[in-house]
Amino acid sequence: MNQELEIIRDQQQEVWNKFSAGWKKWDTLTMDFLKPVGDEMIRLLNPKGNDMVLDIASGTGEPGLTIASMLTNGKVTLTDLSADMLEIARENGADRGIKNIETIVCDVCELPFEDHTFDVISCRFGFMFFPDMLLAIKEMARVLKPGGRIVTAVWNIPEKNFWVTASMGVIRKNMDIPVPPPEAPGMFRCAEAGMMSDLFKQAGLTNISEKEVAGKMNCGTTDTYWNLMTDVAAPVVAALSKADQATKNKIKAEVYETINQKYADGDVVIDSSAIVIYAEK
Repeated sequence: MNQELEIIRDQQQEVWNKFSAGWKKWDTLTMDFLKPVGDEMIRLLNPKGNDMVLDIASGTGEPGLTIASMLTNGKVTLTDLSADMLEIARENGADRGIKNIETIVCDVCELPFEDHTFDVISCRFGFMFFPDMLLAIKEMARVLKPGGRIVTAVWNIPEKNFWVTASMGVIRKNMDIPVPPPEAPGMFRCAEAGMMSDLFKQAGLTNISEKEVAGKMNCGTTDTYWNLMTDVAAPVVAALSKADQATKNKIKAEVYETINQKYADGDVVIDSSAIVIYAEK
């Protein structure tokens, strides 16, 4: 990677380490929210007893830990830029009695593995943030065995992910936030239909498929939604850190109003949409 992309990577590493405590705090809610995507990824991968599995951008451990629990003699290598996130993954694995895992802090664009090491690769909600997505998928393809399976998930378009836009829409209305270029890392960078399939093709992968998977963020209350987003959503926290107190108060009030109007019955269960992409080598 060039120096500019390395700077982005290092900034991301700092951010994910910083937010690890929030992810640990909200792990039950967020993993329940992301479970339908993980379930579809696992269904497509169909992990087998002796598979050697690489889980990239593992965060607090899923879907890698669930895959590990399905193997008899196989192993899952959990990787992430953030050592603090992987520490939570190890704790979660230990709590569930899962022993066939290892954790390695590394950059997806410079994977520290030999060619043809893994039978299966999974990567849930990592691609949107990789500084060089083509280099990342080429590295994944390099370490995947011939005939191996790979699956990833990215967020769909903003219009289908109100859980993000409810906050960021209000923030953008109240603050002058620069719009990043389309190719810059971000939540919806991979939302265009066929974009990920094209990347996979460029890496020499075959039997590529894309599927939309719906999910629900079950916050229950507007308070829970606001507290969650201001603990774990990096773009929200970054924007609010630059606002004065009056602007923060106004944004919070308007987010509450936006959520309460949509969920007038007080039951805040917010729809989401992701794209799951599968391929083989």
